Amino acid sequence: MNDTPNKFIAPIKVYLEKRLIELKLWQKKIKQSDPFSDESRTRDNSLEEDLEEQVGHFDSEVKASFVKTQIVEFRKALSRIKIGKYGVCVKCKKSIDTDRLAIKPETVLCMSCEKNEE
Repeated sequence: MNDTPNKFIAPIKVYLEKRLIELKLWQKKIKQSDPFSDESRTRDNSLEEDLEEQVGHFDSEVKASFVKTQIVEFRKALSRIKIGKYGVCVKCKKSIDTDRLAIKPETVLCMSCEKNEE
């Protein structure tokens, strides 16, 4: 049962939607900053240039992975709002504390279940 009040959910929904747009823009910038996506890059680099490209690519991949995970979590949270299950722990089905949701709106576990996961 979802006891999370609608007046609490509405601003969270707005935040999640806004943040999702920001994350998609960030995802695009990360992709553009990846040295491997530069069509004008030469493949006949010195060892130092190759290393710089590899490090830059790795950095982009790590950031892109983080952003992709965030996008998925935020979409799931928005879906849970849409179907009326937002604020309900996916493990124990009890309400997630509103303070916890305010801090981490994409969370799907209550504190007790998250502690058990660790």
